[in-house]
Amino acid sequence: MGKLVNYITQLHKSTKRLYIERMQDNKVECMIEAKKYDFNYWDGDRRYGYGGYKFIDGRWKPVAEILIKNYNLTNDSKILDVGCGKGFLLYEIKKILPEIKVCGFDSSEYAIKNSKDEIKSNLLIHDASKKFPFKDQEFDLVFSLNTLHNLKIFDLEISLKEMNRVARNGYLCLESYRNDEELFNLECWALTCQSFYAPDEWKWIYDHFGYNGDYEFIYFE
Repeated sequence: MGKLVNYITQLHKSTKRLYIERMQDNKVECMIEAKKYDFNYWDGDRRYGYGGYKFIDGRWKPVAEILIKNYNLTNDSKILDVGCGKGFLLYEIKKILPEIKVCGFDSSEYAIKNSKDEIKSNLLIHDASKKFPFKDQEFDLVFSLNTLHNLKIFDLEISLKEMNRVARNGYLCLESYRNDEELFNLECWALTCQSFYAPDEWKWIYDHFGYNGDYEFIYFE
């Protein structure tokens, strides 16, 4: 297993969340709608997901710079984003390294159709719980931000093993909790999460399924 890192926590903390209000807002209906990963999840009302997932110039730039620096990425590198959404992070990396080969996939047809035009041809629709359509160690870096906790445990096994298989280096960020308050907040807020685990449980899963990359947890304080 790799090391515990801190790449997107600051960005995660910059968003205000009203936990009780979401729990009381007909949450079961909102969860069902969110899991379609269609317009409402990305660009509809906040009760269904992001509440408008728009590109903000520079928002993902600090994360892009961290990944480039810590994984020694260059214009000759090839990277993969598992659960890329609209591909904003890949786009920010591409702005810094114009010749880098980027690839991403997401299960959401809507997200791929509404991704950045500059990288849309490098994105595909694919379910992370299925075997990845890539060769062994094809990528210099494979990363996944806040996606795999949306899978059940038996699908996590496939995804983690596949991330490890196609990557020379890996980075994975998932939702977690350190105490009962954070667990409560996570349960209130999460619309699509299927796997609610504490850090020690996630680490056990990584070890059990053979994931060797770096990892990060975000918490709902």
